[in-house]
Amino acid sequence: MNLFLKNRSSPLLLAIAASFSVPALASDFPRQPDVVVTASRIEQTIDSTLADVSVIDRTEIDASAARDVSDLLRLQAGVDIARTGGPGSQTTVFLRGTNNNHVLVLVDGVRVASLNTGAYAFEQLPLDLIERIEIVRGPRASFWGSDAIGGVIQIFTRKLEGPRISAGHGSYADASGTVGYGHWTDAGGFSAQIGARHADGFKSQNENGFSPSPTDDGLRNRNLALRGGVKLGKQDLSAVLSRSQGEVEFSGGSSNVVEQAANVSLQGALGDGWQHRLDIGSSREDLETPAYFARFESRRTSLAWQNQFQLGNGQSLTAGVDHNRERGGSFDSFSGTPSYRENRRNTGVYGGWQGSFAALDSELSLRHDDNSVFGSANTGSAALGLRFSPATRAYLSYGQGFRGPTLNEQYSPGFGGFYAGNPDLDPERSRSAELGFEFTPLPNQRFTASLYSTRIRNLITFSGPMNRAENTQHARIAGTELAYTGTGGDWLWSANATFQDPRNQDTDTQLLRRAKFKTNLVLERNLGAGIRLGGELVHAGKRDDVGGVQLPSYNLLNLRASWRFANDWRLTGRVENLTNRNYELVHGYNTPGRSGFVEVVWHPGQ
Repeated sequence: MNLFLKNRSSPLLLAIAASFSVPALASDFPRQPDVVVTASRIEQTIDSTLADVSVIDRTEIDASAARDVSDLLRLQAGVDIARTGGPGSQTTVFLRGTNNNHVLVLVDGVRVASLNTGAYAFEQLPLDLIERIEIVRGPRASFWGSDAIGGVIQIFTRKLEGPRISAGHGSYADASGTVGYGHWTDAGGFSAQIGARHADGFKSQNENGFSPSPTDDGLRNRNLALRGGVKLGKQDLSAVLSRSQGEVEFSGGSSNVVEQAANVSLQGALGDGWQHRLDIGSSREDLETPAYFARFESRRTSLAWQNQFQLGNGQSLTAGVDHNRERGGSFDSFSGTPSYRENRRNTGVYGGWQGSFAALDSELSLRHDDNSVFGSANTGSAALGLRFSPATRAYLSYGQGFRGPTLNEQYSPGFGGFYAGNPDLDPERSRSAELGFEFTPLPNQRFTASLYSTRIRNLITFSGPMNRAENTQHARIAGTELAYTGTGGDWLWSANATFQDPRNQDTDTQLLRRAKFKTNLVLERNLGAGIRLGGELVHAGKRDDVGGVQLPSYNLLNLRASWRFANDWRLTGRVENLTNRNYELVHGYNTPGRSGFVEVVWHPGQ
């Protein structure tokens, strides 16, 4: 409760409260609930899942005119962002106050986090490749296995209909363009898109950085998305490939990065009430920094088979198995000598039961993982939801999670023995409880509230006389999230607030770069004649950083606009940081000042 009292006077919180009172004007069409697949690995409407789920669809991405995935994620409840500079700079995503490697990231169902660091390079994924993003808050290890302690973020790449061409330019000599085409029928089809981005950027470090440089740090990126499918009787065969390759400059050098994910799936009916999906996937990350003579490789191949059985009376059973083979290493890029080169395997078996009985919804799930290096892990979850009326529901859930150690944490030789890895590490483990509330006053409006508590043990830290990797620390995160989205007449709005206390229990200190309070407000209006105008208000509270530094709170005001000036043409624009606020997401690193970007898109039929 103290979290609320400390921030009661926040003007941005008052702005959110005011947005709750926006009059509900008549909407042209009632919005249908989004269908999501990430929460329980099966198709569910968002209002039937027993988890806190958000969806960012292509319409919302286009309306935002955003440049990076982080610009979208930071507008979501429970998400904190840290970035070390401009376009292409390392971006860290914290979900519900957990560490950046406590969120499972999937691209088209494929795990994409680096085996070496455990984190995904969000900054390397161009927004033009994305069709939608699903964010599931809270542990989902009993369905997905390792890493899903804070939640799951799944990104689905684009499926084009017809031709599409875009070109844009903005501040910091930021230019981008894409060309694509797709054609689909009931029998199948294909979609292909290529793109590029070139930005001069700005100086990534300021006078507080460890190595400030007088030159700007830019980005060069090329990207590709391919998708195809064919219908084979009752089965659908599909394949998808996404690839991003670029060069990112930083103070003192540059890094060459390749991110790639591919998946082939066969799905359909095998009998009455029996659906299945068979997936063969692969992911790849290459990171080379010549200035440091460092090269990291990460390779993962996966095989998964999932089955869903309709049991009647509103019940279904999901059962599956997935197997991952992983290979990674760290090398001297000059000589090719490996610091380490390791392989490991993981097999997981899981099952989940969902039941709906009048006003009562329920879910149970269990999973067993067996890893060739750190052994086995068992996880489970349970949730119960009660509908008080067609517009009101509450749910209670409990879930376990774990994170297997990264290859760096296990095998890195360190520096002269300092900060070395430890092959005997155990997985980090978590327990979470959540109470959620949902209220839909009108078909086009939705209010949600979540109260949660997460405890994590066996946290891996570098400690002892040689700062060796050890399972020594514990963390506790308590939080509350409020969100309200809706449309009415010509208006669209989205407001959320996050109150959290992410704390290291051993040192009684706040976990780094995570604000105790953050809030966002998005307001947009349709002015007619194909013109839409909107604004984003972002507030983040104080955050602790490395070296005992406390980053001050900040407010950002961003503007966005779109104009459909012809049937097949759209012009979008964005002004970032309108008030030219000077702020830091990481101590010693700069953020964009007042800047703008415009883009023109030709996409017939859209």
